[in-house]
Amino acid sequence: MDDFSRQVLDALPLTIYTTDLEGRITSTNRSWSRFAADNGAPELVVETQVCGSSLWSAFAEPGYATQVRDAMAQLRSGSVQRVAWEFPCSSPTEERVFLLQVTMLRDEVQQPKGFVFSTVDITPSHKSREALINTGLALARPVDLERVFHEVALQVRRAIPNEGFVIWVQRPGDAPLLAHSSLETGTDPSGGALTSAALQALSEGRVISVDLDGARIVAAPMNPGGHFSGAMALFSRALTSRQDQEEGDRVLATLAAQTGAALDRVDLVHQVGHKHRLEAIGEVATGIAHELRNPLFGISAAAQLLQFRAREDAVVERIVGRILKEVERLNRMVTSLLDFGRPKRVTFTTGNPEEIWDEVLESQRPLLDARGLRLVHERLSVPVAVHLEAEQLSQVFLNLLVNAADHAPPGTPLRLRTYLQGTSWTCELNNQGPTIPPDVLGKVFQMFYSTKEKGTGIGLAICQRIIEEHEGTIAIASNPESGTTLTVTLPVLSPGGATG
Repeated sequence: MDDFSRQVLDALPLTIYTTDLEGRITSTNRSWSRFAADNGAPELVVETQVCGSSLWSAFAEPGYATQVRDAMAQLRSGSVQRVAWEFPCSSPTEERVFLLQVTMLRDEVQQPKGFVFSTVDITPSHKSREALINTGLALARPVDLERVFHEVALQVRRAIPNEGFVIWVQRPGDAPLLAHSSLETGTDPSGGALTSAALQALSEGRVISVDLDGARIVAAPMNPGGHFSGAMALFSRALTSRQDQEEGDRVLATLAAQTGAALDRVDLVHQVGHKHRLEAIGEVATGIAHELRNPLFGISAAAQLLQFRAREDAVVERIVGRILKEVERLNRMVTSLLDFGRPKRVTFTTGNPEEIWDEVLESQRPLLDARGLRLVHERLSVPVAVHLEAEQLSQVFLNLLVNAADHAPPGTPLRLRTYLQGTSWTCELNNQGPTIPPDVLGKVFQMFYSTKEKGTGIGLAICQRIIEEHEGTIAIASNPESGTTLTVTLPVLSPGGATG
């Protein structure tokens, strides 16, 4: 063998050797013997000088010889072009997995003259596949977010040794939220770099790897198709070699993809459950409204008659007036219950939600002026087209505007901003009113929950139902720095297209 052939042979995969048709080894690359000696390959017990020795005498177990004979027979028959299989290979420090491939060696006239055996280290892809299977099985059943995060943390700990692990999630219109952390408060070994990497992966949608004082931070985005986006990141001192680092990147990306799919499923289950709850509440609400309407009518008629006859008694007249006000409030609630329980048949058309906002703002200009509120409108510059029911969407925007105005201090700005985010039209309505506590924030879309003294607690629940019928989302966020923001998203048909 000339020097050039030897250089080419040594540059080939981890190990490569050839045999004649009887199984005598005719050539090897230099890494082959070192590989067998270093890794203690169970298939072969290799001597220092291997060329000319018999392949069959090198096998430690008969089963391996049988597997190789079968492969040679298939190649001789011409039924296959190559035969390959995976095998584990243990060393004192780790367990690795290799791929062994056998092909036919032919002479110049294409007659069989021997066999070529090559071995490639596939441990990284094998671990990625194993992590994918284990995580898929672990996340197949949970339909609760906390349970999903708990299972993911277990799988990450098993797949990649680490000293810290975090998951950040984000909903449309909301700021990123730390959903899970294995770190105790104030004990982040990365000095905050773990969070920075996770937020960068979330923002850029790619795997982020950072070397940090002999350790490594890896962050991978979760990109589900539902209402969540997110990223996970870990801090590890065990990813020292380049191979370990690349393997860590691949495995975490695999786990992130599986976690994203699990979040999709949780979101879907939540939507289905929420829809069923709304349907059940609607049936109950309709029944209650029908039962209340007739008694309320009777109370109102009797009170009006009593008020007419008690004009000379100021005390009685005042009490009757109070009764009539309460009856009117109850009647508004009954009407709202009927609106919620018996939604109108929706006929969608193609329209521009910006135009509906324009009409609502114009009609409510006196309300804003009366309360001394200044509207700051940052409007989308291009027309958009969405499937919408104009009357219902107008009801949503009106409700949101009135709610924002009711809670805004006089003289403060109301900020309305509309923009495109991916394939969604998004509007944000912000006021500078008092911060809504977290325990209240989670209830604002619940039926009969209201922070207003005379509120029915039905308006925002109806808004949520209407937006969901439009296949959109509605969310609320509140903090001392930016105030309270209501966010609505609707899927866009054609940005910049005709609005109908």
